[in-house]
Amino acid sequence: MRHVGRLVFIVFTVARFGLDELALSSFRQRWVRLLVRLMTVGRKLDAPRGERLRQGLERLGPIFVKFGQVLSTRRDLLPTDLADELAKLQDDVPPFPAVVARRLVEKAFGRPIDAIFASFEAEPVASASIAQVHFATLKDGREVAVKVLRPGMLAVIDDDLTLMRTLARWIERLNADARRLKPREVVAEFDNYLHDELDLVREAANAAHLRRNMDGLNLVMVPEMVWELCTSSVIVMERMHGVPISQTQRLREAGVDIPKLARDGVTIFFTQVFRDGFFHADMHPGNIQVSLAPQTFGRYIALDFGIVGTLTEFDKEYLAQNFIAFFRRDYKRVAELHLESGWVPAGTRVDELEGAIRAVCEPHFDRPLKDISLGQVLLRLFQTSRRFNVEIQPQLVLLQKTLLNVEGLGRQLDPELDLWNTAKPFLERWMHDQIGWRGLLERLKNEAPRYVQLLPELPRLLHSALQPRPATEQRALEALYLEQRRTNRLLQTLVYGGLGFVLGLVAMQLLLNWRG
Repeated sequence: MRHVGRLVFIVFTVARFGLDELALSSFRQRWVRLLVRLMTVGRKLDAPRGERLRQGLERLGPIFVKFGQVLSTRRDLLPTDLADELAKLQDDVPPFPAVVARRLVEKAFGRPIDAIFASFEAEPVASASIAQVHFATLKDGREVAVKVLRPGMLAVIDDDLTLMRTLARWIERLNADARRLKPREVVAEFDNYLHDELDLVREAANAAHLRRNMDGLNLVMVPEMVWELCTSSVIVMERMHGVPISQTQRLREAGVDIPKLARDGVTIFFTQVFRDGFFHADMHPGNIQVSLAPQTFGRYIALDFGIVGTLTEFDKEYLAQNFIAFFRRDYKRVAELHLESGWVPAGTRVDELEGAIRAVCEPHFDRPLKDISLGQVLLRLFQTSRRFNVEIQPQLVLLQKTLLNVEGLGRQLDPELDLWNTAKPFLERWMHDQIGWRGLLERLKNEAPRYVQLLPELPRLLHSALQPRPATEQRALEALYLEQRRTNRLLQTLVYGGLGFVLGLVAMQLLLNWRG
């Protein structure tokens, strides 16, 4: 009955916001179009389709809001107007009662909340679809933030995901064009993403790894986890004091160098991506603050580590070479990189792909550098890539989404920010370190432990290779040699027989001609 009630509510919401018309309008069959007209009689659907989709997802609840947020990152699959509207979805929901939060904390740690904290603020400082955050103070006086998972989330998520899978199967069966959007794969990706985010220990581990990577950069601060108070449903971390980065006027009044802050954000992002291959993938203004404390004045404060991206060495090198080729306007090299990566079918013509890439990029280069959007160039490239059946890699889609966030944040801070010129020296230096002497020495250092294990074995391996073959191997080689001799004799017989037959035919023909 619970499933039936939820399904009825979803159907009602779909009808109210015209999401059925939105889904069926892509069908080209005449009878489907007629059905759409009949279904929409008496309903006022004047609002743009993207706005109706966003409002419908917000009405369906936090799980569908989260799904819309994830879907907005798949700009390689969605029309631009839908992706832009879904990007506006706010992950801001009413908090659950403080008494429930206290009970969940006590259940997670198995003891009264007063035995853990000297104080625990009942009013949450932040509330989202997955969890909410309370400030507290430990017995030793440390100020902390307590993140508590919403109660009953797993059951709600599993119920809604079951309905989403069913809907995705229907869409694939009914519409051939919709199959290109891979709705079942999108739902599966959302499933993995949500279940990862439900494990708060995973988020704590992400934060610890990012904190370790950023140590020494002196540009960004990551809260330290209180590991003895971290469970899958509740985590406790160092409380960070900062000003939301969206409050630009307040930061400017405090004396923060705003243009430097924008450049630092680009440096942090490219350091995480190309140096570490591990980046904060949810860098919207709600998750970024700026420290005003004297010791850390002007540094970024990163929050919420439920979504992170990872890149392999191959991914990093591929991306860096692509960026540098773009900077140099070497579109042929970009096309070749797509082929070398295996993400474009082997039969694709390089000149055709090069021409398509040039059509996307060249108009941007003819504009002032400060007006060029690197994120938008990548977005257009993803859209163009569909013509050539490019396999869009999930980790690169997440990277592109994060790059759009970083670029938007940077331009909000400093409209004159030149992302291209800020990034180019960093990428060229990184490539030099990768392929130059420094990169060679670094790889040798990384491989040294393996060499240390192999070197003592080299004399034994060399001695073994120079020894006469064992009797069994020798007999096998002799048998193979004899078999090869028999095969050669058979081939010789066939060749000689064929030659004799041909020569006989020639001789007979000459004899007949002579008699004639």
